Amino acid sequence: MRIRAALVAVLLTAVGCGSGQTGGAASDPDAALKVGVSPVPHAQVLRYVADNLAKDKGLKIEVVEFTDYVQPNTALVDGSLDANYFQTVPYLETFKAESGAKLEWIGPVHLEPLGVYSKKHKKLTDLPNGAKVAVANDATNEARGLRLLQDNGLIKVKAGAEKTATIRDIAENPKNLEFVELEAAQLPRSLEDTDASVVNGNYAIDAGLKPSTDALALEKSQGNPNANGLVTRAELKDDKRIKDLLELLQSQQVKDYIKETFSGSVLSV
Repeated sequence: MRIRAALVAVLLTAVGCGSGQTGGAASDPDAALKVGVSPVPHAQVLRYVADNLAKDKGLKIEVVEFTDYVQPNTALVDGSLDANYFQTVPYLETFKAESGAKLEWIGPVHLEPLGVYSKKHKKLTDLPNGAKVAVANDATNEARGLRLLQDNGLIKVKAGAEKTATIRDIAENPKNLEFVELEAAQLPRSLEDTDASVVNGNYAIDAGLKPSTDALALEKSQGNPNANGLVTRAELKDDKRIKDLLELLQSQQVKDYIKETFSGSVLSV
């Protein structure tokens, strides 16, 4: 993620001071776990766990919603949260590299396939010469979106740049597509002004799109490294409550809930 310099400074200060706040689950074993999530589908899945499964494990869960991809990590770093559930390993690694944050990946839960959507065209082959295409402006999701476009024959990125590609790494662009970089949360709204936009699964669902049927192209789940999972701070990575929460998030009950609720737009891993 391209984090603003001021934000990096704040994060480095928090990390240097030992994760900021010391309250919550880290200091009180009876406190509810405060878990940061995106509204869809993460909050829905976590509330299902909190309402139906957590009691049997003796867990208390407080669901804290965020509408962007930065605050759930900064709040975890400063101790406002005990864990979060919204991001992928590549996103987390980029965040850690740029911020210096000591966060730990605990395990995967589900995949939200990235998709190409359009309100003007029915097929990718219908995109005209010079079509305007929007992609995310954070490093992880931009590269992921460009790989999806490459997999569907629209562009080619420079060899060896696939994992970190930006629009400046596009080597072949036969349709002379015009690319627009936007915050991931803005991409569904951009569909009014673009020929096509590459949208993250959670934002697509939140905007009323159904990835399994509305996307012109969709990521494949097999071998996909972009599962969303549970993350916490270093001092909580071995906490039994965190491990119990992951066990519940990966349980058959949650897999069944995801399948029944999202009809293929969200996939258990």
